[in-house]
Amino acid sequence: MNYAIAQAAERSGLSIDTLRYYERIGLVDPPARDSGGRRAYTDADLGWLEFLTKLRTTGMPIRMMREYAQLKDSPGAAMRRRQMLVDHRKDVLERIAELQTSLDALNHKIGLYDDQLCPPTQAAAG
Repeated sequence: MNYAIAQAAERSGLSIDTLRYYERIGLVDPPARDSGGRRAYTDADLGWLEFLTKLRTTGMPIRMMREYAQLKDSPGAAMRRRQMLVDHRKDVLERIAELQTSLDALNHKIGLYDDQLCPPTQAAAG
């Protein structure tokens, strides 16, 4: 199935401008064109866009995403691409741990306010 750029934008959650930008900087291969010369995205294109969105959500820099994308069609680049993902996963896990520590601090502070604003009653304590 083929999708016009507006449909691809809607399905991917990216803007039309972002799709064009990703194409211009080499994150996505230029999609095929229909008989009218308009971009025609495939399900495979949308799958790649979904993965790129996941990489962005994890905080992967565009520079690193571009390197990863450029290696996509290179024979023998699987080890490098894998290592890039392994390295980035380590960074993501470190950020998750930092966020968890911050969340724990927030929960602790909220608990202090809860104790102050809504002290337990004698009936509940007994």
